[in-house]
Amino acid sequence: MSDIKKPETATPVLSEGAEVTEIRDIGAGLYAEANQLSPEELEREKTRVRKILDWRVMPMVYVTYVIQFLDKLSVNYASAYSFIPDLGLQGQRYSWVAATFNFGYLFWALPASLLIQRLPIAKYLGGMILLWGALLVAHVGAKNYAGILVLRFLLGMAEAGVSPCIMNITSMFYSRNEQPLRMATWLSANGMATMVGSLLGFGLGHSHNTALHSWQLIFLTIGLLNVVCGCVFLWLMPDSPSSAKFLTHKQRIVAVQRVADNMIGVKTKQIKLHQALEVLYDVHVLCCAGMAVSCGIINGGVSNFASSLIKGYGFSGIYATLLQLPTGAFEAVIVPICGIIATYVPNSRCLVLTGVCLIPFGGLLGIRFTGLEHRWTLVGCTWLQYIVGAPVIICWNVLATNVAGHTKRSFANGLWFTLYASGNVAGANIFFAREAPRYYSALTGLLVCYAGMIVLALVAYVWMWVENARRDKAIGYDRGSWRRGADPQAVLDGFKDMTDKESKHFRYGL
Repeated sequence: MSDIKKPETATPVLSEGAEVTEIRDIGAGLYAEANQLSPEELEREKTRVRKILDWRVMPMVYVTYVIQFLDKLSVNYASAYSFIPDLGLQGQRYSWVAATFNFGYLFWALPASLLIQRLPIAKYLGGMILLWGALLVAHVGAKNYAGILVLRFLLGMAEAGVSPCIMNITSMFYSRNEQPLRMATWLSANGMATMVGSLLGFGLGHSHNTALHSWQLIFLTIGLLNVVCGCVFLWLMPDSPSSAKFLTHKQRIVAVQRVADNMIGVKTKQIKLHQALEVLYDVHVLCCAGMAVSCGIINGGVSNFASSLIKGYGFSGIYATLLQLPTGAFEAVIVPICGIIATYVPNSRCLVLTGVCLIPFGGLLGIRFTGLEHRWTLVGCTWLQYIVGAPVIICWNVLATNVAGHTKRSFANGLWFTLYASGNVAGANIFFAREAPRYYSALTGLLVCYAGMIVLALVAYVWMWVENARRDKAIGYDRGSWRRGADPQAVLDGFKDMTDKESKHFRYGL
């Protein structure tokens, strides 16, 4: 088998001639300088740079995700107190308040993805953090149904770019092998947010003789936290590896060289229409889009109605808030475990996604068929629903690592989050007030969503495996050669802003 060609390990060179004119990636210049460093020096610096990024980028991303998920849960915690009667939100009105956030998210998801491609990403995200902090503080002054609807819609718009921003930041600073664990780590911040929010809601529920109601104090406290975090984020977070002030020039070169094997470059601001159209007939993108709808329905239902479910089992409002504390621990532990498996077991992302869906699926069956006299069993099954963060983050990682071409990535992300927001709208409205406290229609819908995610994950896995094999055969590479690193030509194609379909040297990560 000595005649089988294998990818070279040397760093490909970006020429100074006509080829450079077609390369507009902001990291291309630094990548070209990587040839000035010896392989030994690169390896030594790569480890050092990764540790610096883990200490400087990841904490900011983690805290940002904690506070943004607190925002989403704020209505859920407020509903445990006098929020619903004070604003006249009885019946389906509360469902529409929960859904309106997602209408705003849906309205701005695609524009946000395009703005992320065009604007400095850290400055855009920092500005949004400040904006949604101000909007949360404004919730304190809401007096009626119409007022809270407007505020929730605007809050949804402000938060539409958060997850796409953080996905792009992760892709710019980390290699595709490092991404599953890092993405799982910052998404596990949802679990931390749930625990912090439960304790916060429980503590503020004991406030008496104040000018503000408990639900108003919840919005005020979370809003002010956002404002502080937004200021810190704008001060510390770089827009890309090439502008990271906490790295030396050599370390910036290494930071760009580290992510070159992702085969997607760093960032290109040019919008290309043909890349946007490619999203519409890419099988694995469409599978991820289908999973986005399912994830949204599940998240929209669980995040807004956990308090209602637990209260329906026979617990008082203040304890319904406190009993959501363990759900955060479930998510904070299980999501990183899934990230570790996806990181250290090659080509396991889709299979991990399939397996982790079975846990909350079993929990839903428990809620559906267990009687109210077994209320602690019902609470335990409800806790399992917060594991939805694991399939969400793995689906994001499948999308982030397997879509090349920056316009295509922007539209694929925009499509994902648009459908995710649509699912959240539907999820908040399949819990019919007339079916309380069991919500049988909603439980059936969530079971169908998990079953659909399992099927779509397996379809995406098979399609990408077959496509990789077809490309290997066409070019003459053996399958094992790809485990030793990306083809140098695929790296150059990434800096040229070629899509995964256009670059025949691109390989999908399963």
